[in-house]
Amino acid sequence: PLPAQKDVAELQGRLQRMKELAQLPPVPSGTSRDLRDRLERVRRLELRIQQRKAGSEATPGARPRGDTGAAAPAAEAGEKLPAYERFHSLAQDLPPGLTLPYKFRVLAEMFRSVDTIAGMLFNRAETITFAKVKQGVQDMMRRQFEEWHVGQIKAVYPTSYRLRQEKNIPTFGGKKSDYQLTLEPVVGEEEKVDGRPHLSASRLLERRKEFHRNLVNIVKQHHKAFLAALSPPMVVPEEKLTRWHPRFNVDEVPDISPAELPRPPQEDRLSTAQEVLSTARGMLSPKMEKALANVALRTAEAGAGEPVLSKAPSPASTASALKGVSQALLDRVRAKEARRLQALMTRDARQEERVAMLGRLPAMARVLRSVFVAEKKQALPVEVVCARLADSYDEQMAAGEMEKHLRLFAELLPDWVGVHAIRTDTYIKLDKEKDLGLITERLSKAAKEAEA
Repeated sequence: PLPAQKDVAELQGRLQRMKELAQLPPVPSGTSRDLRDRLERVRRLELRIQQRKAGSEATPGARPRGDTGAAAPAAEAGEKLPAYERFHSLAQDLPPGLTLPYKFRVLAEMFRSVDTIAGMLFNRAETITFAKVKQGVQDMMRRQFEEWHVGQIKAVYPTSYRLRQEKNIPTFGGKKSDYQLTLEPVVGEEEKVDGRPHLSASRLLERRKEFHRNLVNIVKQHHKAFLAALSPPMVVPEEKLTRWHPRFNVDEVPDISPAELPRPPQEDRLSTAQEVLSTARGMLSPKMEKALANVALRTAEAGAGEPVLSKAPSPASTASALKGVSQALLDRVRAKEARRLQALMTRDARQEERVAMLGRLPAMARVLRSVFVAEKKQALPVEVVCARLADSYDEQMAAGEMEKHLRLFAELLPDWVGVHAIRTDTYIKLDKEKDLGLITERLSKAAKEAEA
């Protein structure tokens, strides 16, 4: 016992000395300049640590950095979102198409996590409470998961869960009589194992795809409103839409409004200034009633503002730049641009691949001619041509893709490039006497026509 007490006393003494050292005294005037600079830097560092510690203690409920929900409260408070959220769709290394905003992708990942956890609990015949799901989702995603996320999931996919407020559910660290939000997956009658409902892996995948489709449909509605605000307005059938309008900023789509969640019965619990004012009118002093009325008015004004999707610039904003241009010419140009954009938004994958290949042909034509000039031959095996093109062209491409481009050359310019099958080999023949300038001009014209 005595040595233990001695160790405790020694530790306490060390802590006391550390506290004294933390409160650094002013730098003596007789100290050397180098030492004074070092001590000053230590003082500033100590002050910054204390300020940061005080700031973190003052906001204990702040969300961890990097935690961006599907409808972040930071956006509601007017704070500027980080760039990786505002320009998320531009940074995706994916083929252009119906991409989702960053916050929608986060919500889709949350739904997948909720479904995974709820499926395990449901198949074990356990009661699925929000507390269990919340902890599991936060462990999987390393970001906060709140009840309003459940409301957003319910708004996107109303038939995914039945939500209830139930009590007398055993919990760790809570009262058994308290009400808790419970989730029950909606499954069909045919999905049963041993006589009870079962959530299979295939059904989880179907639910995940349905949730993604619903998110895309929500973005389509905002895209439809954006097209209607253009000049001239555009109408694109939803079933033919394969990509968004180039000027439609998908990451500025408003947040999904959470659906109403069931609430536990409340016994005269007042939560807003308006409720307090209406309940206690006549029981408070005039000054207190006036203060409550001001708070209720400010709350109502703040709730009236809703996020609005940015509209297309109006024609009036560009009137000064187009001064002197006839209205008929402007209408023709705008109609042509609208037709081009509509064709772009409804182009399928095969058309898109062909347009991309046509765009590469003018530059590839120069490389192709240089290959035949260097080899000093009129015809070369297709494998040799593909290998030489892959070595010289500035874009990495497989041999099979190179052969597709060669066959496209032969399709567009049969008088310049020919593909000849001789026995078991295929040869490429090229007319080196043709003017390369005229060849590239014809290829560029074909690429523009396909783009239009």
